Amino acid sequence: MSTTIDHAHDHSDGHGAHDDHPHGWRRWLFATNHKDIGTLYLWFSFTMLLTGGVLALGIRAELFKPGLQLFVPEFFNQLTTMHGLIMVFGAIMPAFVGFANWMIPLQIGAADMAFARMNNFSFWLLPPAAILLVSSFLVPGGATAAGWTLYAPLSTQMGIGMDMGIFAMHIMGASSIMGSINIITTILNMRAPGMTLMKMPMFAWTWLITSYLLIAVMPVLAGAITMTLTDRHFGTSFFNAAGGGDPVMYQHIFWFFGHPEVYIMILPGFGIVSQIIPAFARKTLFGYASMVYATASIAILSFIVWAHHMFATGMPVTSQLFFMYATMLIAVPTGVKVFNWIATMWRGSMSFETPMMFAIGFIFVFTMGGFTGLILAVTPIDIQMQDTYYVVAHFHYVLVAGSLFSLFAGFYYWAPKWTGFMYNETRGQIHFWASLITFNVTFFPMHFLGLAGMPRRYADYAAQFTDFNMIASIGAFGFGLSQVYFLFAVLLPSIRGGKAAAAKPWDGAEGLEWTVPSPAPFHTFEVPPVVK
Repeated sequence: MSTTIDHAHDHSDGHGAHDDHPHGWRRWLFATNHKDIGTLYLWFSFTMLLTGGVLALGIRAELFKPGLQLFVPEFFNQLTTMHGLIMVFGAIMPAFVGFANWMIPLQIGAADMAFARMNNFSFWLLPPAAILLVSSFLVPGGATAAGWTLYAPLSTQMGIGMDMGIFAMHIMGASSIMGSINIITTILNMRAPGMTLMKMPMFAWTWLITSYLLIAVMPVLAGAITMTLTDRHFGTSFFNAAGGGDPVMYQHIFWFFGHPEVYIMILPGFGIVSQIIPAFARKTLFGYASMVYATASIAILSFIVWAHHMFATGMPVTSQLFFMYATMLIAVPTGVKVFNWIATMWRGSMSFETPMMFAIGFIFVFTMGGFTGLILAVTPIDIQMQDTYYVVAHFHYVLVAGSLFSLFAGFYYWAPKWTGFMYNETRGQIHFWASLITFNVTFFPMHFLGLAGMPRRYADYAAQFTDFNMIASIGAFGFGLSQVYFLFAVLLPSIRGGKAAAAKPWDGAEGLEWTVPSPAPFHTFEVPPVVK
């Protein structure tokens, strides 16, 4: 008997069950290494970006001219809903988690993430959820068409695609919560000796704060969609006025999640930009402490502004005033960040490689999105602009020019360290300019459409909106092609090989390489010393 057990034990050892470095598909399926898991997150998010992008191009193709071109209105509404859900939960959030997995242990001097197996699990929840979400197009009645916000009572009337969407979001929410617990534990418990919190790189700080936001609000979303589920199938009346419920209550619960969520999608981007600008200005970050406090302030304020999404629901004037002023208050810490980025560049010894171009492009275009947000915070203006293309323009300026540009900046900045190879600089610059120009061609005209009164989520529109819609659709296809160019001309070649990356790929000033911890210097405006 004992011989059999020993033999079985030897057998398992010899076939890699206890191998620390599994190969082939096992390396990825059983990954516990933070770098491999980070890579999995990034590939997953890029796949979802392209998937959501195809849906967006369907939307823009339909809107190229008035009348119904390609789709019936029901399917058009499915496209808008699924585009939103896929981009938010499938593309942007997992991409930032991928960056967190890759960079946080390296930046704080940890050997790995705190919970390696949970890290693996939190990633592998995502592909089944994504398949569930995307395959809802194939069930009777199609995918949900209630908008990405899934407002009741519409969401209580939809077919089985709605249930698939709810299940997928539960799974993705569980993944986010586990990822956040992992990040918080890693940052608080695994920093190298001497790495105090106020010496951490800004990216680690922004993710620490973002993780707390995620743990606070993901259960709120779970509550909202679970109540929707019980209204649909178990006879409850949370959001059914006929049974004593209130559809507006759904909006309150959803936006209590939804507004912090938009900061979850931008704060890690702030962190990435706060790393890149000092490196390419060859100066330490201006006002490091104020950056940390500003990030925390944004996170805290994000909890008290949710009803600015609901000015048109008939809330009392006192509530409208509170949410208007609270929303405007967020502009203050955001303005601090923008000021500090510009002050960091001031009199810096700047160079303009692709990461810096994306970071500067981010500041320019994100700030425009911030200003339109400030305009929408003004209650009487918002009531006019509610559900028009002005709102669509605003949040795409924040989420595409904000989140996506910062992700691209981070990729160009850190990929030489990840792959060991330099990307092609010329192609990177082409990708930047193509993205920046086509992005603005796509979304800037939407401000005019919204001001003229064109409502969002309609498959058809009045003839006077034709010209701007044509321009926007042409820009959208250009933007989509720019990302395909990125995949084939930049991403794949830089993984396969090329010029080997140097130990300090950006040749920064001493201490300003890829993991720059940025303590505030005594006098930030001094000319930096020349490095021999």
